[in-house]
Amino acid sequence: MHIIVNGEHTDIPEGTSLLEFIEGRSLDPRTVVAELNLDIVPAEAFAQVRLNPDDSLELLHFVGGG
Repeated sequence: MHIIVNGEHTDIPEGTSLLEFIEGRSLDPRTVVAELNLDIVPAEAFAQVRLNPDDSLELLHFVGGG
């Protein structure tokens, strides 16, 4: 199934949750902000949100440092 992630077309398996997608990208869900179809998804909902064909997902992740 196709979705758009940060402006790029991406293929993912059907039934993928937002949490599975984030973890599959080796990102820490505690440091990610997700916008799905122009709505911010609360981090506590990542596991319950299923991605659908043609969804538009924007991910921002924070990196510590000095």
